[in-house]
Amino acid sequence: MTLDDKTRTDLEAAVFRRLVAHLRQRTDVQNIDLMNLAGFCRNCLSNWMKEAADAKGIAMSRDDSREAVYGMPYETWKAKYQAEATPEQLAAMARANAGH
Repeated sequence: MTLDDKTRTDLEAAVFRRLVAHLRQRTDVQNIDLMNLAGFCRNCLSNWMKEAADAKGIAMSRDDSREAVYGMPYETWKAKYQAEATPEQLAAMARANAGH
């Protein structure tokens, strides 16, 4: 299957929006669990968004990019949904990132 660049970009954008919507609904899934299992989390997505904006000369703060991913200010999301990491989660993070 061959897609033109615009169609591919449109599909990729739709997938990204669906992923972000899914992560907004799954507030039970902690960022540390995402990092341990997939190697990225909501913060990574927001950092990638900011890097993409920077590359295109678009003014976007870290807070702006996080709000775009979290659907609310990051500090609000943390206060409402982020649990303290367990010793098991921290150990898994140390193992997963041992080479970094």
